Amino acid sequence: MSSKRRSARSAAAAVLSVTSSPANSPAPSIDSRLQDLLLELQRIIYQIQEERDKNSVTMETINKIHERMKSDIKVTSKTTAKLKHLYSVGLSEGSNEAELIRRALDKVIAIKSLQTGGGNRLTGYASSGDEPPRKVMRRGVLMTMLQHDALTLPLWVPPLANTRPPPLCGAVSADSNYIVPVGDKVAARVKVEDGEENWILAAVIQYYPSSARYEIEDIDEETRERHTLSRRRVIPLPLSKPDPQTHPEAVYSIGAVVLALYPQTTCFYKAVIHRNPHSTHEDSYAVLFEDSTYTDGYSPPLNIPQLYIVAYRDFKKSR
Repeated sequence: MSSKRRSARSAAAAVLSVTSSPANSPAPSIDSRLQDLLLELQRIIYQIQEERDKNSVTMETINKIHERMKSDIKVTSKTTAKLKHLYSVGLSEGSNEAELIRRALDKVIAIKSLQTGGGNRLTGYASSGDEPPRKVMRRGVLMTMLQHDALTLPLWVPPLANTRPPPLCGAVSADSNYIVPVGDKVAARVKVEDGEENWILAAVIQYYPSSARYEIEDIDEETRERHTLSRRRVIPLPLSKPDPQTHPEAVYSIGAVVLALYPQTTCFYKAVIHRNPHSTHEDSYAVLFEDSTYTDGYSPPLNIPQLYIVAYRDFKKSR
C-alpha cells in the first residue's frame, strides 16, 4: 500500500475515532446523525486521495514533457497539442479535487455544529425541562472549550475564483434578516446587577418571531442567566474565516473598532485592531482594549481569536 493511501486511511480512521469517547456520548438520535456524517466524511477523504493520485500522474507527465522541451531544438505541434490536452485534464482533475475538499469542509462544519451548536444535548444550552440538571462546568474547562471552538473555525473556500465572501465570513456582517440558529453562540448586550450593561458571550435558546426577540443564556456556567433581548442586542459570531491574501475585504482593517472577547473571560469589550491576520495559518487578531489605567487609554496588544471578534455596535441609549 502506498504511503499516500496509508495517510488517507489514517485520516479517515482518525475522523471516525471522534465518536469513541464514552465521556461525551450524545443522545441516540444525535449519535446516529453524527455517525452518518463521519462515514460520509470518510468516503470523501478517500475520494480526495484518489483524485489527488490521478492529478499527480498528470502533473508528472506535464513536467517530463517540459524537461524534454528544454533540450529540443524545435517544439512540434504534436507536443503542443499534447500539452494543451494534459493542461485541460489537470485543470479538470484539480477542480474535482477542490470540489471534494469543499464537500469535506461542509461535512466538518456540520459535524462541529452538531457537536457544539445544533446538538443542544451535547452543550446543554437549550436542554429541555425534563432533563436532569447539569453539573457546573469548571472555569478552566470552559476556557479550554472556548479556545477549542476558536481553533476549529472553518476556513471559507470559494467555489469559484471571483466569488465574494458570504455573510458572517470574518468581518462580513450578517444579512439584515438573518436569524441566529438555536444553540449558536453570540455576543449579547445585557443588564448587570449595578445597572450597567455588558456584552457577554451567550448561546441562543429561542427566537420569537412575533416580537422579534431572542432568549439567550449566558455561557458562563457560574451564572447561566437567561435574558430576552431585541435583535439589536444580539450579534452573531463569524461562521467561517477568510483567506486574508485572496479576500482581504473580509478581514478587519488596522484601526477598525470592534468588540473583542477579553482573554480568560466571557465578556466582550470595545477594542481597536492593532494587527490583522496575513495568512490562513494565523488564527488571531492583535487588539488594543480601551483601558483608562494606561496613559494612552489602551491596553498593550492582546491576541484574540477571529471567532471572538465582531463589529462594534454603539449603544448610547438603553433599548
